[in-house]
Amino acid sequence: MKLLHVDASAKRATSNSRALARQFIALLQQGLPDLEVDYLDLTVDVPSHVTEEFARAIYTPKDLRTVEMHDLLADSDRMATQLLAADLVVFAMPMYNWSMPSVFKAYIDNIIRAGLTYISDEQGIIHGQLNKQRILFLTTRGADLGPESRYAGMDALTPALQAAFKFIGARHMHFVNAEPLEFAQPQAREAGLAKAKLELAELAQTWLRTIADIEADTDFAPSLEHAI
Repeated sequence: MKLLHVDASAKRATSNSRALARQFIALLQQGLPDLEVDYLDLTVDVPSHVTEEFARAIYTPKDLRTVEMHDLLADSDRMATQLLAADLVVFAMPMYNWSMPSVFKAYIDNIIRAGLTYISDEQGIIHGQLNKQRILFLTTRGADLGPESRYAGMDALTPALQAAFKFIGARHMHFVNAEPLEFAQPQAREAGLAKAKLELAELAQTWLRTIADIEADTDFAPSLEHAI
Protein backbone atom coordinates (compact mmCIF):
# COMPACT_ATOMS: atom_id res chain seq x y z
CA MET A 1 0.00 0.00 0.00
CA LYS A 2 1.32 3.43 -0.97
CA LEU A 3 0.86 6.81 0.71
CA LEU A 4 1.69 10.12 -0.97
CA HIS A 5 2.72 12.86 1.47
CA VAL A 6 2.81 16.40 0.07
CA ASP A 7 4.03 19.38 2.11
CA ALA A 8 3.43 22.98 1.02
CA SER A 9 4.51 25.14 3.97
CA ALA A 10 7.26 27.69 3.41
CA LYS A 11 8.43 27.02 6.96
CA ARG A 12 10.61 24.06 7.84
CA ALA A 13 11.47 23.24 11.47
CA THR A 14 8.73 25.52 12.84
CA SER A 15 5.94 24.37 10.51
CA ASN A 16 2.89 23.05 12.31
CA SER A 17 1.39 21.50 9.18
CA ARG A 18 4.58 19.55 8.50
CA ALA A 19 4.81 18.34 12.09
CA LEU A 20 1.16 17.28 12.25
CA ALA A 21 1.45 15.41 8.96
CA ARG A 22 4.47 13.48 10.21
CA GLN A 23 2.61 12.54 13.40
CA PHE A 24 -0.41 11.33 11.42
CA ILE A 25 1.71 9.21 9.08
CA ALA A 26 3.57 7.73 12.05
CA LEU A 27 0.21 6.59 13.47
CA LEU A 28 -0.64 4.90 10.17
CA GLN A 29 2.76 3.20 10.05
CA GLN A 30 2.14 1.64 13.45
CA GLY A 31 -0.75 -0.28 11.94
CA LEU A 32 0.78 -0.62 8.46
CA PRO A 33 4.48 -1.37 8.94
CA ASP A 34 4.88 -2.10 5.22
CA LEU A 35 3.33 1.23 4.16
CA GLU A 36 5.31 2.77 1.31
CA VAL A 37 5.59 6.56 1.66
CA ASP A 38 6.22 8.72 -1.39
CA TYR A 39 7.18 12.27 -0.41
CA LEU A 40 6.89 15.55 -2.29
CA ASP A 41 7.95 18.91 -0.86
CA LEU A 42 6.46 21.59 -3.08
CA THR A 43 8.80 24.24 -1.69
CA VAL A 44 11.76 22.23 -2.99
CA ASP A 45 10.31 20.54 -6.07
CA VAL A 46 8.34 23.64 -7.06
CA PRO A 47 5.68 23.04 -9.74
CA SER A 48 5.77 25.29 -12.77
CA HIS A 49 3.10 27.94 -13.00
CA VAL A 50 0.82 27.93 -16.02
CA THR A 51 2.25 29.64 -19.08
CA GLU A 52 0.91 30.06 -22.59
CA GLU A 53 3.20 27.25 -23.74
CA PHE A 54 2.03 24.94 -20.96
CA ALA A 55 -1.64 25.58 -21.72
CA ARG A 56 -1.07 24.96 -25.42
CA ALA A 57 0.79 21.71 -24.67
CA ILE A 58 -1.81 20.17 -22.35
CA TYR A 59 -4.62 20.77 -24.84
CA THR A 60 -2.68 19.34 -27.76
CA PRO A 61 -3.47 15.62 -28.30
CA LYS A 62 -0.64 13.51 -26.93
CA ASP A 63 0.30 12.01 -30.28
CA LEU A 64 0.52 15.49 -31.83
CA ARG A 65 2.74 17.07 -29.19
CA THR A 66 6.19 18.17 -30.17
CA VAL A 67 9.31 17.04 -28.34
CA GLU A 68 9.38 20.44 -26.65
CA MET A 69 5.80 19.98 -25.47
CA HIS A 70 6.56 16.56 -24.00
CA ASP A 71 9.58 18.01 -22.20
CA LEU A 72 7.49 20.91 -20.90
CA LEU A 73 4.88 18.51 -19.48
CA ALA A 74 7.31 15.98 -18.01
CA ASP A 75 7.03 17.23 -14.40
CA SER A 76 3.25 17.57 -14.68
CA ASP A 77 3.01 14.02 -16.04
CA ARG A 78 5.15 12.76 -13.16
CA MET A 79 3.09 14.48 -10.47
CA ALA A 80 -0.23 13.32 -11.93
CA THR A 81 1.02 9.74 -12.25
CA GLN A 82 2.42 9.86 -8.69
CA LEU A 83 -0.97 10.95 -7.35
CA LEU A 84 -2.87 8.28 -9.27
CA ALA A 85 -0.52 5.57 -7.98
CA ALA A 86 -1.25 6.37 -4.32
CA ASP A 87 -3.85 4.65 -2.15
CA LEU A 88 -3.66 7.23 0.65
CA VAL A 89 -2.80 10.91 0.27
CA VAL A 90 -1.83 13.48 2.89
CA PHE A 91 -1.78 17.11 1.73
CA ALA A 92 -0.39 19.36 4.47
CA MET A 93 -0.48 23.12 4.12
CA PRO A 94 -0.96 26.39 5.97
CA MET A 95 -3.65 28.86 5.02
CA TYR A 96 -2.12 31.95 3.43
CA ASN A 97 -4.39 34.99 3.20
CA TRP A 98 -7.55 32.88 3.39
CA SER A 99 -6.51 30.40 0.70
CA MET A 100 -3.77 27.96 -0.29
CA PRO A 101 -0.02 28.55 -0.74
CA SER A 102 0.81 29.50 -4.32
CA VAL A 103 2.94 26.37 -4.74
CA PHE A 104 -0.09 24.21 -3.99
CA LYS A 105 -2.23 26.12 -6.49
CA ALA A 106 0.51 25.47 -9.06
CA TYR A 107 0.43 21.79 -8.05
CA ILE A 108 -3.32 21.65 -8.69
CA ASP A 109 -2.81 23.27 -12.08
CA ASN A 110 -0.25 20.57 -12.89
CA ILE A 111 -2.25 17.53 -11.76
CA ILE A 112 -5.65 18.41 -13.24
CA ARG A 113 -4.89 16.89 -16.60
CA ALA A 114 -7.16 15.70 -19.38
CA GLY A 115 -6.40 12.10 -20.26
CA LEU A 116 -4.66 11.52 -16.96
CA THR A 117 -6.61 12.59 -13.88
CA TYR A 118 -9.86 13.12 -15.77
CA ILE A 119 -11.32 11.76 -18.98
CA SER A 120 -14.11 13.18 -21.15
CA ASP A 121 -16.41 10.66 -22.81
CA GLU A 122 -18.11 11.04 -26.19
CA GLN A 123 -20.95 12.99 -24.58
CA GLY A 124 -18.51 15.41 -22.99
CA ILE A 125 -19.12 14.06 -19.49
CA ILE A 126 -16.09 14.32 -17.20
CA HIS A 127 -14.94 11.18 -15.38
CA GLY A 128 -12.42 11.89 -12.63
CA GLN A 129 -9.84 9.18 -12.07
CA LEU A 130 -9.10 9.67 -8.35
CA ASN A 131 -11.76 7.18 -7.30
CA LYS A 132 -9.80 4.95 -4.93
CA GLN A 133 -7.69 7.44 -2.97
CA ARG A 134 -8.48 8.43 0.60
CA ILE A 135 -7.29 12.01 0.91
CA LEU A 136 -6.52 14.06 4.01
CA PHE A 137 -6.27 17.83 3.71
CA LEU A 138 -4.42 18.89 6.84
CA THR A 139 -4.48 22.67 7.15
CA THR A 140 -3.22 25.13 9.72
CA ARG A 141 -4.80 28.56 10.18
CA GLY A 142 -3.47 31.55 12.07
CA ALA A 143 -6.91 32.70 13.21
CA ASP A 144 -10.16 31.08 14.28
CA LEU A 145 -12.48 30.78 11.27
CA GLY A 146 -15.33 29.08 13.15
CA PRO A 147 -18.96 30.18 12.78
CA GLU A 148 -18.79 32.45 15.83
CA SER A 149 -15.54 34.10 14.77
CA ARG A 150 -15.30 37.56 13.23
CA TYR A 151 -13.52 35.78 10.36
CA ALA A 152 -16.38 33.38 9.73
CA GLY A 153 -17.08 33.00 6.03
CA MET A 154 -13.54 33.95 4.99
CA ASP A 155 -12.31 30.39 4.40
CA ALA A 156 -11.59 30.29 0.67
CA LEU A 157 -9.26 27.31 1.09
CA THR A 158 -11.69 24.49 1.88
CA PRO A 159 -14.15 25.06 -1.00
CA ALA A 160 -11.32 25.50 -3.49
CA LEU A 161 -9.76 22.17 -2.47
CA GLN A 162 -13.12 20.42 -2.53
CA ALA A 163 -13.98 21.72 -5.99
CA ALA A 164 -10.61 20.93 -7.57
CA PHE A 165 -10.34 17.38 -6.25
CA LYS A 166 -14.00 16.50 -6.70
CA PHE A 167 -13.57 17.42 -10.37
CA ILE A 168 -10.87 14.78 -10.75
CA GLY A 169 -12.93 12.13 -8.99
CA ALA A 170 -12.01 12.31 -5.30
CA ARG A 171 -14.76 10.66 -3.25
CA HIS A 172 -13.05 10.19 0.12
CA MET A 173 -11.88 13.63 1.27
CA HIS A 174 -11.21 14.41 4.92
CA PHE A 175 -10.34 17.80 6.43
CA VAL A 176 -8.53 18.43 9.70
CA ASN A 177 -7.94 22.12 10.43
CA ALA A 178 -5.70 23.26 13.25
CA GLU A 179 -6.83 26.71 14.41
CA PRO A 180 -6.22 29.29 15.77
CA LEU A 181 -2.42 29.20 15.77
CA GLU A 182 -0.12 32.01 14.63
CA PHE A 183 -2.23 34.93 15.81
CA ALA A 184 -3.74 33.31 18.91
CA GLN A 185 -2.94 33.50 22.59
CA PRO A 186 -0.83 30.56 23.86
CA GLN A 187 -3.76 28.83 25.55
CA ALA A 188 -5.96 28.99 22.46
CA ARG A 189 -3.07 27.87 20.30
CA GLU A 190 -2.40 24.81 22.43
CA ALA A 191 -6.10 23.96 22.43
CA GLY A 192 -6.22 24.22 18.65
CA LEU A 193 -3.24 21.92 18.23
CA ALA A 194 -4.61 19.42 20.76
CA LYS A 195 -7.96 19.29 18.99
CA ALA A 196 -6.28 18.71 15.62
CA LYS A 197 -4.08 15.93 17.05
CA LEU A 198 -7.13 14.20 18.49
CA GLU A 199 -8.97 14.39 15.15
CA LEU A 200 -5.90 13.02 13.35
CA ALA A 201 -5.61 10.10 15.78
CA GLU A 202 -9.27 9.26 15.24
CA LEU A 203 -8.92 9.49 11.46
CA ALA A 204 -5.83 7.27 11.49
CA GLN A 205 -7.80 4.58 13.32
CA THR A 206 -10.69 4.95 10.87
CA TRP A 207 -8.39 4.51 7.89
CA LEU A 208 -6.68 1.51 9.48
CA ARG A 209 -10.03 -0.17 10.20
CA THR A 210 -11.20 0.46 6.63
CA ILE A 211 -8.02 -1.00 5.17
CA ALA A 212 -8.23 -4.05 7.45
CA ASP A 213 -11.85 -4.66 6.48
CA ILE A 214 -11.04 -4.46 2.77
CA GLU A 215 -8.04 -6.76 3.00
CA ALA A 216 -9.99 -9.27 5.07
CA ASP A 217 -12.75 -9.49 2.47
CA THR A 218 -11.68 -11.97 -0.19
CA ASP A 219 -14.30 -10.60 -2.57
CA PHE A 220 -12.36 -7.36 -2.88
CA ALA A 221 -8.98 -6.63 -4.41
CA PRO A 222 -6.49 -5.16 -1.91
CA SER A 223 -7.22 -1.60 -2.98
CA LEU A 224 -9.15 1.26 -1.46
CA GLU A 225 -11.22 1.63 -4.60
CA HIS A 226 -14.26 -0.02 -2.99
CA ALA A 227 -13.99 1.72 0.40
CA ILE A 228 -17.12 3.40 1.64
